[in-house]
Amino acid sequence: MDNGASSYRRFLDGDDKGIAEIVGDFKDGLILYLNSFVNNLYVAEELAEDTFFRLLVKKPRFAGRSSFKSWLYSIGRNVAVDHIRHNSKSSYIPIEDMEAYLADESELERSYIKEERRIMVHKALNKLPSDYRQIIWLVYFEELSHEESAVAMKKSSRQIRNLLYRAKQALKSELEKEGFVYEEF
Repeated sequence: MDNGASSYRRFLDGDDKGIAEIVGDFKDGLILYLNSFVNNLYVAEELAEDTFFRLLVKKPRFAGRSSFKSWLYSIGRNVAVDHIRHNSKSSYIPIEDMEAYLADESELERSYIKEERRIMVHKALNKLPSDYRQIIWLVYFEELSHEESAVAMKKSSRQIRNLLYRAKQALKSELEKEGFVYEEF
């Protein structure tokens, strides 16, 4: 995976879907990163919009000396620093608004972490042998019973139980290689 570089190249070549992919892939993470500068989720969202706007209008050159994500985040950092420099006066936020803000920030963080974990699981799943991927998919994603999975895979229930056990062990091993902290199946 090139972390968005090919999408950006496509955008520069005139394919508007490239920028849409970049926004979809990096928006939440960029907002959380920018929030670390401004401690205001709503301002961080505006700064993220400004960052993507810079990509749209100025079309800076991506040299490829770093990952696309780190390059994009450095642009976001510059936008945040400019914002802080121009708005150095602190503002008053009513406590009622702060509670809503904190709840929104917490929810965004949870959804971002959940999405990142889901991506890691799917990447690890793709490294497994076909039978392992199939049984994990059928049981955990499609929520089929062992008996239904046995019919779908043309195996006995005992074979399905054994296959599922080995598949979970293999998936756990792949995830641990990536440093993933997992929850028990």
